Amino acid sequence: MNAIEQLDSDLPLLRTLADFRHELRRFLHFSEAAAAGAGLQPQQHQLLLQVAGAPDGAEVTISYAAERLSLKHNSTVELVDRSEREGLLSRTVDGVDKRRALLRVTRKGARILSQLSVVHARELNEMAPRLVKTLRQIRSSAPRMEAQ
Repeated sequence: MNAIEQLDSDLPLLRTLADFRHELRRFLHFSEAAAAGAGLQPQQHQLLLQVAGAPDGAEVTISYAAERLSLKHNSTVELVDRSEREGLLSRTVDGVDKRRALLRVTRKGARILSQLSVVHARELNEMAPRLVKTLRQIRSSAPRMEAQ
């Protein structure tokens, strides 16, 4: 089977993947606009979410945030610096390892994050049926794809 024939046979899956990607982009666009409307840059919202949503017992350091945000360490430092200046985060020296800083969301950051979380949950609730439909279609294609 040549590449064109293969593409034709994969067309239903490609359409489903395109629909799924479209839904993800719609959500990301919504999220970026909501963050901007709350006075945050999108990455600040994501940072607050990762710091506040860290598992119990997790040491939320700049390295932790960088990994969770898929950013380089120096980019995360700049993001934390900006967020700290704006009163969204606080940074304290780790009592065990003085080289590390521990991050915490401030009251201001928590208030903004809470507002954003409500509207994000509402948007995801509206999107859920479309996302679930496309995910089911992708899953149903998986056995066929593994055989190729």
